[in-house]
Amino acid sequence: MVKSINHEGLLTEAARFIRDCYGELGFPPEQQEKRIREIEEEIGQSGTYTHTHDELVHGAKMAWRNSNRCIGRLLWETLEVFDERETKTAEEAYDKLARHIRYATNGGNIRSTITVFPPRKNGIDSIRIRNHQLIRYAGYREGESVTGDPASVGFTQACERLGWRGEGTPFDVLPLMIEEYGQEPKLFPIPEELIMEVPIIHPDIPGFAGLGVRWYAVPIISDMRLEIGGIDYPMAPFNGWYMGTEIGARNLADADRYDLLPSVARLMGLDTRSARSLWIDRALVELNVAVLHSYQQAGVTLVDHHTAARQFRAFEKKEQDAGRAVTGNWTWLIPPLSPASTHLFHRPYDNEVLTPNFFYQKD
Repeated sequence: MVKSINHEGLLTEAARFIRDCYGELGFPPEQQEKRIREIEEEIGQSGTYTHTHDELVHGAKMAWRNSNRCIGRLLWETLEVFDERETKTAEEAYDKLARHIRYATNGGNIRSTITVFPPRKNGIDSIRIRNHQLIRYAGYREGESVTGDPASVGFTQACERLGWRGEGTPFDVLPLMIEEYGQEPKLFPIPEELIMEVPIIHPDIPGFAGLGVRWYAVPIISDMRLEIGGIDYPMAPFNGWYMGTEIGARNLADADRYDLLPSVARLMGLDTRSARSLWIDRALVELNVAVLHSYQQAGVTLVDHHTAARQFRAFEKKEQDAGRAVTGNWTWLIPPLSPASTHLFHRPYDNEVLTPNFFYQKD
């Protein structure tokens, strides 16, 4: 949904952000008020205002810190911010996105990165990307079955309508779909050399490699809106790195995704006739063991959910020391595997939505 905000409301949002941002950066109150007066004048003249580079950089970091669903916020200050607000064409945007993928991947030593493109002005997005993530696998529906990722079926069909054809394997990487305002979207296949993938193997289960499973190294979310001080950035792809359960307990395990648990159970020789055998649980654990082992063997950054929970506890302490309350969405913070073994499961979190932040927007 495109948010409507009047001049007074925009100034209120801007002033709140400037005081928070400049206060955290150590600027004196008089400098904060001077900047707010500048913004007030700019809004009066144009109906909007432009962030300085430093405001954009710190605002993007604050947005990560305020992301209630993210367990990996401890390192929010390390986010690398690429300011690409002057981008005008889909071709220019593709070059910047390719740079993002290359920089973030970093040979497997993943770097947390965001690339910020032009803001929304007068309700118009001058440029948008339509992918959910920069790298994601296609899904091909064949009757009642799907080859590849069922979550990508609709987007895959949209790419095919624009002329793209994949190889039809379970792990075809989708092209980037970039749209300039008022024009038909353009497709940009991602060169293979930019895409780092990890073959999923198991240290102890023979035949696991025979499943032919792999996953990509970097999760780069690209369909969310970044909001800073009342200004919307509808195209601001960002990434951290994977927590193992995102792949092993969701992407590869969910029945409506790759649904690998029955295949893993057969490799393990488990009795799948009754849920009382806990074959689902046992297969789930070993699938997650395989993911953690595989990423370690490939030298790709990945965190297990127990370590991630301890890091979040450190984040909570750090925020408390800074005098800031920690907000969080409990249903997202608890890991999908053994949640009760983490401290997250046993305490409530205030799910108040702070800004700057990332928000879902209309597909």
